[in-house]
Amino acid sequence: MSELITAELVDLDLSATTKDAAARSLAERMVAAHRVTDLDGFLADVAAREAQMPTGLDGGIGIPHCRSEYVNAPTLAFGRSGAGIDFGAADGPADLIFLIAAPAGADDDHLTILSGLARRLMDPEFTAALRAGTDPRAVAALIRGKEAPEEPEQERVEAGSQEQERAETAAEAAGGTEAAESVPFRIVAVTSCPTGIAHTYMAAESLAAAGRAEGVEVTVETQGSAGFKKLDPAVVAAADAVIWAHDVEVREKARFRGKPLVDVGVKAGVNRPAELIAEARRKAERGEIATATDTDKAPGSKDGDGDGNGSGTDHAHFGVRLRTYLMSGVSYMVPFVAAGGLLIALSFAIGGYEIASAKSVADHFVWGEADSWAALLNQIGSAAFGFLVPVLAGYIAYGMADRPALVPGFVGGAIALTVNAGFLGGLVAGLLAGAVVMAVQRVPVHATLRGIMPVLVIPLIASATVGFLMFIVVGKPIASLQNALTDWLNGLSGSNAVILGVVLGLMMCFDMGGPLNKVAYAFAVGGLADPTPGSLKVMAAVMAAGMVPPLAMALATTVRKKLFTKTERENGRAAWVLGASFITEGAIPFAAADPLRVIPSVMAGGAVTGALSMAFGATLRAPHGGVFVVPLIGEPFLYLLAIAAGTLVATVLVVLLKGARRTAPEAAEDAGADGSRVTVAA
Repeated sequence: MSELITAELVDLDLSATTKDAAARSLAERMVAAHRVTDLDGFLADVAAREAQMPTGLDGGIGIPHCRSEYVNAPTLAFGRSGAGIDFGAADGPADLIFLIAAPAGADDDHLTILSGLARRLMDPEFTAALRAGTDPRAVAALIRGKEAPEEPEQERVEAGSQEQERAETAAEAAGGTEAAESVPFRIVAVTSCPTGIAHTYMAAESLAAAGRAEGVEVTVETQGSAGFKKLDPAVVAAADAVIWAHDVEVREKARFRGKPLVDVGVKAGVNRPAELIAEARRKAERGEIATATDTDKAPGSKDGDGDGNGSGTDHAHFGVRLRTYLMSGVSYMVPFVAAGGLLIALSFAIGGYEIASAKSVADHFVWGEADSWAALLNQIGSAAFGFLVPVLAGYIAYGMADRPALVPGFVGGAIALTVNAGFLGGLVAGLLAGAVVMAVQRVPVHATLRGIMPVLVIPLIASATVGFLMFIVVGKPIASLQNALTDWLNGLSGSNAVILGVVLGLMMCFDMGGPLNKVAYAFAVGGLADPTPGSLKVMAAVMAAGMVPPLAMALATTVRKKLFTKTERENGRAAWVLGASFITEGAIPFAAADPLRVIPSVMAGGAVTGALSMAFGATLRAPHGGVFVVPLIGEPFLYLLAIAAGTLVATVLVVLLKGARRTAPEAAEDAGADGSRVTVAA
């Protein structure tokens, strides 16, 4: 087994001033050591990992890392910066930079060594020795440490509480009456990150150390690349609370059912473990119980600290928390929109638009008549659409206050439909329901009532409160606003429509599936609940613009292959299908590797497409489907022309911007200068 790091992979005077330049400088040492086979490809993988989540840690540490097919042996390069380099940590620049490279199929022994390094980075004495070192050979030896797998994480963390357990045993042997009271608060935790190399184990070590400092017994299960050893069921059963610090899905969630749960991203576990432990204790005291199998937040979603998903939004700026809550509702609403909208669109294709006024198929259905089948599809789709606003409201509330908020959220959404407050009413109802439940949860209650709070008391009080507010206070004003918005959309014409198309196109292409993209999409599908000519134009413009980024990147990789890496060219072939299917996320690998050139290019293309679609008067009743629902589109030829025009604009721009890097003023790139040909964030 080759050494993880050698003196040649240590730079004690790293001159780079940006994280991309630092990654390049250290990666060049890996190439020289024959550990990395393709510098450009490897740096693109590093940049893609960095785009998922900043790799800076409190304490002046940066750990850019990735798995890559261009790495032939697990490798670590270390650089020490005098000026400091910004890796996105909350406390400022990093002076200790570790570039970790793992092969796509790295073996467990090597990954265990890497995870051991990650845990050692939480030791102040270790980092102090790195800052004081003057000999690259000595620093490399210090980093290597003992090249043998460390004891399993669960055993390491449990060892931290052995002294306390011995004290309890002694007290019991002495017949102390306070033995029962001396039992520590027990927490079980799960940590995981996308690559399973660094943050997974650093979060585990950080939580364990904070637990020891607070007198709390913390047992951690690391679901990383070096293995997955389940916690002892008895340990889980005895736990008072659970912490998930993760950016990928927690495995076997049902084990933690019925425990107070703190659900955050992995960086929160690294940077603020004491806060998480305190939050777990508060939730246990309030009797907040989460059902693990129902806690289904998307892996990788961000909270306000950039720490990852889940309830870590408690510490975020209000605007960030609000966005997270709304996105929770939209993500659960979209399947209802897709199913209902496509069924309705198919019914119109078969029976015409007048099929919407057909009699109920429960009273009249003829097996051999196409109109009966069209009416059936229309009425099923309409039933699905009937859930749109209640589901939106219910899961906005769920995103704010977990399962106890579902009932008042759904009730508020249903009332929004009753008072004709529509989509906007659902948004407000969900926020009200979540806020009311969060307020009730803060009220201290006796231990005997904690068990019935989430299933009886909270839904009862919150539903009554939200119902009163929606019926009596805010429902009618919101209904008036909804009507005004509908009238405005119906009145769109000329330059006003084109401007709206430009704005929607920019939003769809800026973050390609992120918050702005989802806001534009939610605005469009909200209009389908009660379709008007204006709202159908908006839906058409949104879907057309959303198809541009992957189609443009697919075309660019076809016409100018030399500007892209081998991996990007392979992604380009898949992007044809993704773009045609209205999956904007197909362009994310390109944007992550070269955001300053790709994102402005596709935004320009999306703006052109959105403007043309609105100017052409194209309409769309289906909320998804891409080119596969063209027969259901009004003005289909002009619609496809708008998409082609935007795709061409984005392709030309990205080719020009990428090609400009190869001109004479930047010839030094080929020699490995900063800002080189690699598709890395500039």
